[in-house]
Amino acid sequence: MLRETHPDTGGDAARFHAVQHAWELVGTPEDRAVYDSGRPTRGEQARATWAPAPPRRPSESRPQARTYGHPGGLSREHYLELMREWVGRGAALPDPYDPALVRSAPRDIRHLLANALAEEATATQAASLGIAYTVWHDVATDAPGDPWASKLDHVVLGPSGLFAVQSEDWGAPVRVKRNEIVGEAIAPGERPMHSLSLRAKSVARAARVKFTTLVVVVPDDAIDEALTVGRMRGLTSVVVQRSRLPGVLRGDLADAPLLGGTELFEVRTRLQASIRFT
Repeated sequence: MLRETHPDTGGDAARFHAVQHAWELVGTPEDRAVYDSGRPTRGEQARATWAPAPPRRPSESRPQARTYGHPGGLSREHYLELMREWVGRGAALPDPYDPALVRSAPRDIRHLLANALAEEATATQAASLGIAYTVWHDVATDAPGDPWASKLDHVVLGPSGLFAVQSEDWGAPVRVKRNEIVGEAIAPGERPMHSLSLRAKSVARAARVKFTTLVVVVPDDAIDEALTVGRMRGLTSVVVQRSRLPGVLRGDLADAPLLGGTELFEVRTRLQASIRFT
């Protein structure tokens, strides 16, 4: 149903959100059992991007990761810009997210909206990592390309390492071949993992830090393997299903490097002083 309702393939954005929410409620046997028992599931307790979090008593609150920037902001801004150009100058556009309008738009425009939703979903997961983590969204880089195409979606720093993360949704299945992501929906010459390495290199050079892991996050139904690990420019590279992302960021990878308190503080200080937002 996620594939059928996906905005990038002509689906209804509202239904796509509803299916995502349903997956968070009952997507695992454990959550389904809790849901059937009438108790709140993890999905109900999580902060959703389309609705405010339910009020919680102070004793129930859990410290969130420190976050900076606007996840998905530039993708949405570019989506709105191209949508207005496509509809026509001077034409009324009361609801740029109207499902019928989105379905009729060119694929490149729908893809921007899909990526914005993907970035927002990743941001929600990253925020739940806890106070030991710091996350920067929509980070500007000096990599070649337009600002919206050369930005680094997320930089995640924690005891488990420094991660350069891209949230992608091509609206079709992909696979990993020779440490690169390929698929029918990926444009000829497009090399997502290579591009991510260039963006990470730009940020690392400016901050005088070293990333430990490159991560591309895709929807669960976009790839058969939940986790694929390789190497790219001397760094660990990971293509991961969205539901598995928190485990990767918490250090589930074999031989994951650990950053001590002093090193963690120094890396955070350097990033905070050098990161620019789009």
